[in-house]
Amino acid sequence: MAGDDDRARGGAGRDAKAEWERRLAEALRENLLKRKAQARGRRAGEAGQRAGLTAARPDDAKPSGSSDE
Repeated sequence: MAGDDDRARGGAGRDAKAEWERRLAEALRENLLKRKAQARGRRAGEAGQRAGLTAARPDDAKPSGSSDE
């Protein structure tokens, strides 16, 4: 049983679990803040910060040999 492990370690398991949960919660908060910033940027019309696919780039970024002319 899980409770038996905690008692056998003298409470060290509870400390490790609490630390793991704290780090997990911190990572989730950071991820949420990053996603909110991305959403705000999209609403404001800012360009993405990552390098994307060449097909997704605006027309003026296409190579000079394209047949769209």
